[in-house]
Amino acid sequence: MKKVTKAQPKKAVKAVVKQEVKVVKEIIKKKFNGVVVSDKMDKTIVVKVNRVVIHPKYKKRYHVSKKYKVHDEKESFNVGDKVSFIECRPLSKDKRWRVVY
Repeated sequence: MKKVTKAQPKKAVKAVVKQEVKVVKEIIKKKFNGVVVSDKMDKTIVVKVNRVVIHPKYKKRYHVSKKYKVHDEKESFNVGDKVSFIECRPLSKDKRWRVVY
């Protein structure tokens, strides 16, 4: 018969703690909503994102827009559709975003 020593439970606890640390590390990705402006490219859509900015000195609100090239694997979106998309690894020179279905 084996004798149970006090060192065995401590090793088990350390192993459990290491597993929990690995699970906690998750990447937080940027997420945007916008309107499709163009769908003429193959598996790519151009999405326009509008936001409101306040001028630092004059406190006036004004609109700023930016266009993003977004990967659309299923090619299911057309011009005028509302889309939400997240960042991903670079897929081409300009594409770093993909659609959330």
